[in-house]
Amino acid sequence: MSFRRPAAIIFAAGLVVIAAGTGGLMLTRHSTLAMRPVAAGVGALPAPTGPIVAPPQSAAPRPVAAPVSLTIPLIGVTTKLIRLGLASDGSLQVPPTTSVAGWYTGSPRPGATGSAIIVGHIDSVSGPGVFFRLPELRKGDQVYIRRADGTLVKFLVTSVRQYLKDQFPTQAVYGPTPDAELRLITCGGAFDSATGHYLSNIVVYATEASR
Repeated sequence: MSFRRPAAIIFAAGLVVIAAGTGGLMLTRHSTLAMRPVAAGVGALPAPTGPIVAPPQSAAPRPVAAPVSLTIPLIGVTTKLIRLGLASDGSLQVPPTTSVAGWYTGSPRPGATGSAIIVGHIDSVSGPGVFFRLPELRKGDQVYIRRADGTLVKFLVTSVRQYLKDQFPTQAVYGPTPDAELRLITCGGAFDSATGHYLSNIVVYATEASR
């Protein structure tokens, strides 16, 4: 598989969305996929510590159908979108497998005003996950969401950031926005073998371009 840009980061499974702040940690990608303990995969997700801020509501909000699939041509992503909520312990649910991404139903639908949240895994002990190449995206790259009514909404990437999990910028990711935006989130950074967790998150910011 050929890449348009060289990958500069090694990533692994698991996704954590926590407190406000900024920061990051970069590592060099190895030539072979690192094998990670199953415990560090889909089940390892602490509860969010920051509030999920509702987007501002207009007097007559534009109706938008629910998302059903995600396509990112540059990195070869084509996946259905499952629905995610909050677990009984208050943690943010993640997809049960690494092969699909999920839309957090507590966030706006893609194309509605506010920040729509989609999460997925980078990899697992079994191999690459749906968001394995997510960090390769750059400003201007295209992301497409198909909705339940058959409509297709296009987003353009505005930035790709990496944050230490204990410095996650909750307000920037979840806070209200004046237009329709998208956040694609996965994990990344160094793997802490002592705790079985990864130290950073990758967030792709994108804005709707098809209105």
